[in-house]
Amino acid sequence: MRHKDLKHWTAGFAHLLSLPNGRPRLLGLSQWLKQICAVDHFVLFVYEGNHRPLALFDTFAADKRKIYVDDYQVGPYLLDPFYLACTRNQPPGLWRLRQFAPDHFYLGEYYLNYYQLTGLAEEVAFFVDLADGAKAVLSLMRSTTSPAFSRDELQMLECAEAVVIEVVREAWQECRVQRPAQDLDHKIRAAFDGFGAHSLTAREQEIVQLLLRGHSSASVAEQLEISPGTVKIHRKNIYAKLGIGSQAELLGLFIRELAGSEGGEELMLRTGS
Repeated sequence: MRHKDLKHWTAGFAHLLSLPNGRPRLLGLSQWLKQICAVDHFVLFVYEGNHRPLALFDTFAADKRKIYVDDYQVGPYLLDPFYLACTRNQPPGLWRLRQFAPDHFYLGEYYLNYYQLTGLAEEVAFFVDLADGAKAVLSLMRSTTSPAFSRDELQMLECAEAVVIEVVREAWQECRVQRPAQDLDHKIRAAFDGFGAHSLTAREQEIVQLLLRGHSSASVAEQLEISPGTVKIHRKNIYAKLGIGSQAELLGLFIRELAGSEGGEELMLRTGS
């Protein structure tokens, strides 16, 4: 960063500190980070236990918010590599989506039937640890018309990590709400965990969940420590039991299963399932 740019950036930081806590400061944070590099959209989700993601802040227009936030919260988040990284207690820091995406993520149902609709080309995110085991993920998104984040840009963003952590934690303290232990979020998780339980074995359910999340047969075999040939046999049996002909029909079937819980019908209508 040139001296002139550094002076402008530090002045922006001083302005950021003067803003009220909560949304005003989060908006200021997004504008400050855009001084480092171009970002098309920001969204801050908090993942807390079995609750569905809570959107604390975003910069989307109303029409895009329906896809990026509303649709995401109804169920697709269960297939999101960032969400899954949080469930594995991913350490804080700046991470690229591609670091967590399984080998067939860009051919999988989550990408083809949901993520692709967002028009995103790349996503990086700051992971922030919060109180009581909750995690915040501040995503920085670029559309398909923008280039990928460069190494220099990522290094500069990493320099901003301490500020991001402080602003996000303060916003969480300001906006945190007490949510019921068992509500729609619990039902969505239960619907996913029990998907296909009426006809599939426990092993077949494991395989279905991995396929939905973008794993290839080879990756499924590695994850479950079984042979690729065994996975192939399981897939054939799964398709026969579920009455489908290919992996391409799995997500639609999953969405219809979610329709059994409150809010699932809305997502099913949106996706045309």
